[in-house]
Amino acid sequence: MSETKTPALQYRFDGPEDAPVLILGPSIGTTWHMWDRQVPDLVKQWRVFRFDLPGHGGAPAYPAGSVTDLAARLLATLDQFGVQRFGYAGCALGGAIGMELALNHPERLASLALIAASPRFGTADEFRQRGVIVRTNGLDPIARTSPDRWFTSGFAAAQPAITDWAVQMVRTTDPGCYIAACEALASFDVRTDLGRIGVPTLVLVGSDDQVTGPAEARTLVAGIPDARLAVVPGASHLVPVEQPAAVTDLLFRHFSTAWQPAFDSTTGQTAIPAAPVKPVLAAAAPPQPVAIAEIAPAVPDPHTGGRPDPYDAGIKVRREVLGDAHVDRALAQADDFSGDFQEFITRYAWGEIWDRPGLDRRSRSVATLTALVGGGHLDELAFHTRAALRNGLTPTEIKEVLLQAAVYCGVPAANSAFKVAQQVIREETTPTE
Repeated sequence: MSETKTPALQYRFDGPEDAPVLILGPSIGTTWHMWDRQVPDLVKQWRVFRFDLPGHGGAPAYPAGSVTDLAARLLATLDQFGVQRFGYAGCALGGAIGMELALNHPERLASLALIAASPRFGTADEFRQRGVIVRTNGLDPIARTSPDRWFTSGFAAAQPAITDWAVQMVRTTDPGCYIAACEALASFDVRTDLGRIGVPTLVLVGSDDQVTGPAEARTLVAGIPDARLAVVPGASHLVPVEQPAAVTDLLFRHFSTAWQPAFDSTTGQTAIPAAPVKPVLAAAAPPQPVAIAEIAPAVPDPHTGGRPDPYDAGIKVRREVLGDAHVDRALAQADDFSGDFQEFITRYAWGEIWDRPGLDRRSRSVATLTALVGGGHLDELAFHTRAALRNGLTPTEIKEVLLQAAVYCGVPAANSAFKVAQQVIREETTPTE
């Protein structure tokens, strides 16, 4: 590990040092050992590089809250060894890292395999809710239910040792790093960018995957120009563990035949296959005059006096704090009468105040809860209690805020607030089996 501005990842190499590098990226809650069954065959042709996510598998607990950050840490680790070009296969969150590399570091990537992946993993609300549960209850509830998400019921029953291994793997993960990984998945969305992925891509999915199944895989194949789909029968989400031989064979064939040529530093160019010749349907029409429109000078936004309009920042922060479901519901209910008010609070409450750098979101939640108790605004107290949990406050900390408010806002107001907050906390922090 190196002490750099970008923390390196915990890693291991297997295979000959002079072979091309193939990287295997893990899913959230797993370690590099999820790839153990693939390595013996893959090292016959590649130098295999595996890594652990922060706080997973005993790795140093430096939380990374975005896929961009995880990709940057991976590249920083590879740079230590002079690895400039590589193939990449990633499962779930590991697949998201692969898409980030393909979109923003294409010169480093020779070929890509996306396993149990999606351009958007569920909804942001789902993963932030999981973070609330872990922050309140620890990782044990998530660990106990992981086999249900990762494996088919038949495999879990027939392989109790692997099932126990999966539970312990999650249970020993650093909770803060797991929550950060949930946040990375919550904010990941490349649905509109898939067409920019320019490397040969294998999209591999288990036929029984209920987390990111064949539908999500087909979305990837439809959006990525050079993508092929492989559906593995009798497998669920953690398909490299459940069907190791099939996955090994698919990866071996893909990376053996679909390895994009490297950038040529002597010519400054990369070889690009010629586009297919399209049939000529009609003679070209004579060139027509081109109309050139006069470009008017930019007009300052009337809402902001020339500053950037805070609406876009406001809607982003509002969704991150309150959740997509709440915001979608509020905007859907807006009409000619209330629409201006929704725009007002998005622009000024969320874009101007909540987005200011002077306080973090935890502190703003504390101030907001106290103000709502003092004003007796119990409806808003309910959804801001949910927001406080999403912003990192624990139920114990919310209780202390309400006790403090009882002293300065009055016992009757705090009594009503405790009833509202208690119900919300029960709903939000009870693990789903």
